[in-house]
Amino acid sequence: MSDERSLYERLGQHEGILKLIKPFYADVRQHAVLGPIFNSHISDWSAHLEKIAHFWALQAGGPSKYRGGFAGAHLSLGLQPEHFQHWLGLWELNSARSLASREAGEMNTLAHLLAERLSSITRPR
Repeated sequence: MSDERSLYERLGQHEGILKLIKPFYADVRQHAVLGPIFNSHISDWSAHLEKIAHFWALQAGGPSKYRGGFAGAHLSLGLQPEHFQHWLGLWELNSARSLASREAGEMNTLAHLLAERLSSITRPR
């Protein structure tokens, strides 16, 4: 029997998303390359994690209070292609250790699509 629930529901809804992103962003904050970038731009990590949880809820097909600004929020970070590779590596590691295989694969696919979108707008023309 297949599970017809949305990805959001299979993740455990808002709380399930927080269980994924809290350790992920703890890793980002400590990362030698990514940490200095994110830590210099985010002062209230609790509020940021709530906002990001709403962003991922929207991506996973659930209800969300997220109201946009995804691309613009990242433009000022000065991200380069190697930053996205580090970010994706940490994301995949956290997905693998926090989620069932199916959900990890789906979240990784979403993360790669988002990284590609961001990479395309942050690349020098």
